[in-house]
Amino acid sequence: MTTPPGITIRHDLKPGDIGYIVYLHGTLYAEEYDFDRTFDAYVAEPLAKFIKTQTERERLWVVEMGDRIVGSIAVVEATAASAQLRWLILHPDTRGAGVGRRLVQYAVDFARGCNYDSIFLWTVDFLDAAVALYKSFGFEKTEAKTHQIWGRDLTEEKFVLDL
Repeated sequence: MTTPPGITIRHDLKPGDIGYIVYLHGTLYAEEYDFDRTFDAYVAEPLAKFIKTQTERERLWVVEMGDRIVGSIAVVEATAASAQLRWLILHPDTRGAGVGRRLVQYAVDFARGCNYDSIFLWTVDFLDAAVALYKSFGFEKTEAKTHQIWGRDLTEEKFVLDL
């Protein structure tokens, strides 16, 4: 799997990366899905904690196009046996070029290498391309819950992959 020209993926975090990842989530989800400002806090709080307490069994990848951040994905330890895939996002300029597939592959391979038994994620039901991507890796939906969150009525879905 090759990375498209002009795109780099790294996991050596630099000052400003975290703020930009929160900004990218907040602005894109507001523009594309009408999420409100509380979504920024939903991303920022656990992301800040992750940066402060990150272990060797956790990793955050940053996608850059030129000198700007255009995406991310992370593997976070949920329990000793289970990892959570978090903060997958790609700017529209990078979608459809296989970058999302590469990111999920990095995350799944990393989780396997860390000897997790499974990896799970939460998403919303209308992110069809993301759901199809997860399913292509063998993730299976195990739970769904509908509630008012981020200024909308949403159905969140949990997907799990046994490693």
